[in-house]
Amino acid sequence: MLNDHARLMHAVMVSGEIIGRKKLQKMIFIAKKLAFPFQERFQFHFYGPYSEELTLRVEELCNMGFLEECKENKGGYSQYRYCLTEAGKEFLGMSQIEMPNLSDCLTDMNSQNARFLELVSTVLYFDNLERPEVAEKVFTLKSSQRYTEEEIEEAYDYIRLLKEKAKLQ
Repeated sequence: MLNDHARLMHAVMVSGEIIGRKKLQKMIFIAKKLAFPFQERFQFHFYGPYSEELTLRVEELCNMGFLEECKENKGGYSQYRYCLTEAGKEFLGMSQIEMPNLSDCLTDMNSQNARFLELVSTVLYFDNLERPEVAEKVFTLKSSQRYTEEEIEEAYDYIRLLKEKAKLQ
């Protein structure tokens, strides 16, 4: 049980700080699709792949004092910031979590905006479909985001880049 928690803590630690709940969800989903050993189950939701398990695990880690969630008011909405606490770092120091290349992937993902990661995760969610079908899904399910063909191409290029960083190709 705590291995799943430790993997999530490791992900936050190597990312430094993750700004936004949606971004955290997308980063973990993408990492899972890159074959990193995250166990959370995802379903397609309003903003792309979403895991209730991941939300609960983050909440548990905050309650245990291993993860800090800082809420900031940004005008009309709230934004959440996640970072590992000292107690979390201490706990991780005792765990045997090793995920080579995860740091490179998550650092890169963390530098992207949440809108782009939403597109990338949506493309990966439908990776069993042909490219034209994926584009159709994106245009239909994510119509409010107004993604373009060029952005979808960028998402595929980015997925290739992440697979290289994860050493999957």
